[in-house]
Amino acid sequence: METGDEDWRVLEGGAYAWFEAPSLAAGAKLVARIVELGEALPDVDLRAGGVRLRIRPGVLERDEVELARLISEVARELGLVADPSVLQGFRVVIDARDVPPVLGFWRTALGYDLVGDTELADPAGRDPVFAIQQLDEPRPLRNRIHVDIGRPAEAVEAARTAVGQEPYGAYQLTLADAEGNEADVVPGEALTEDWRALFGAMTFYPTSSPIQASRLATAVAQLAEDAGWPLLVDIRPTGVTIDSGKDRWEDGVYEAVIPFAELAGRIQAAARELGLRADPANLRFVQLGFDAVDTAEVQAFWLTVLGYERDPRQDLTDIYDPRRLGPVIMFQSLDAADEERRKQRNRIHCSLAVPSDQAQVRIDAAVAAGGSILDRTPSNCTLADPEGNELTITTQA
Repeated sequence: METGDEDWRVLEGGAYAWFEAPSLAAGAKLVARIVELGEALPDVDLRAGGVRLRIRPGVLERDEVELARLISEVARELGLVADPSVLQGFRVVIDARDVPPVLGFWRTALGYDLVGDTELADPAGRDPVFAIQQLDEPRPLRNRIHVDIGRPAEAVEAARTAVGQEPYGAYQLTLADAEGNEADVVPGEALTEDWRALFGAMTFYPTSSPIQASRLATAVAQLAEDAGWPLLVDIRPTGVTIDSGKDRWEDGVYEAVIPFAELAGRIQAAARELGLRADPANLRFVQLGFDAVDTAEVQAFWLTVLGYERDPRQDLTDIYDPRRLGPVIMFQSLDAADEERRKQRNRIHCSLAVPSDQAQVRIDAAVAAGGSILDRTPSNCTLADPEGNELTITTQA
C-alpha cells in the first residue's frame, strides 16, 4: 500500500503512523475526529505521549490511502506532529524441526489465532506475532531466550490441560513445546469485577461501534489524566483494552493523585454509564526473558537497537518501549561455565520491521553497541548481540 503521505510507513501488517500528543486527552481528541470521518476506525494505540494508528489492508471499507491522508489532515488541524522514525513492528521467530506440534503448542499457550500456515497473531493486535519456521540442524540444549505469558487463571488452566503438561521450574509455571522451547505461563488474579492483574492491571470492554469505543476512550483518557496514571488505551474493532503497563498499577510507581484501585472503580462506573460490561477472559501479556553472562552488555545492545529505556527500579532488569507499544524484555544471569549452551544458536530469535529509511540507522547503532552482522540481503539484515542472540531487521519497500 502506498499512502502518498509522509506521515505513514508500510510495515508488516499494514500502514502505520505515530502522532506525538501532549496528553492522553489530546490523543483521544484525534480518535474522536477520526470517528467523525466515517464508521470505520483503524487500530488505535492511545498513549500519554501520542497515538499510534495502524490501517490493516482489506479490513476497512474506506480506501486505505484516502483514510491515511484524511487522518493526517485532522492531526495537523489538532496541532499533532507525526514521527515516522519511531515506527517498528516486533515479532518472535521460533525454529522447529517439526513445525506442526510446535505451532500447536504456542497457539494454545498464547491463545493466539493461526494466520496462514505458520504464523500466530494476538487476536487483539497488541502483543507480538509469533512465526514458526523450519529448522534443519538439531539444537537440543535450552535456549537463552524464553517467553513469559500472563493470562487469566481459567485460560492458563485450560492451556495446561490442552498441552497435557504439569508446570515445572523454580516457580512451577514453565511449559515447553515438543522441542524444548519454554514459556512461563502465569495465571493472573482478579483485582476487581472488571480488572485482572496479568503482570499489569488490565480490562477489556467490548463495544458495538467506533462511536461507543471513542466515547469510552475519551472518558478513560480524562479520568487517567486527572488521576495521574498514564494508562495504555487500545481500540480495536471488537472493543477497548485498558492497561496499566507492566507492574505500573502498584502504589508508589507514579506520583498519582488517587490510588489505582480508585481509578479502576471510576473507569468501571464510566463504562457502565455507556452501557458496557467488561470481558477479561481473553486478556494477555507477553514479554521476553534473556539469559546472559554479561547482562549489562547484552542489555545495552537491545536498548540501542530497539530504542528502549531501562526501568529505573533497582530490583528490575527490564527494558521497555518508551511509547509502551513493544514487548518488555528482562534479563537473567547465565553461568559463564555453561559453555555448550552459550555456543548453541537459539531456536528463538527476534525480528524487527522498520521503515526503509531507518534500517541503516538501526544497523549502524546496533553494531556500535557491540552487535555483529551475520547475514544481509536488500530487505533483511540479521544481527547478533554480544552473546549471540539474533535479531533480523526487515524493511518493506
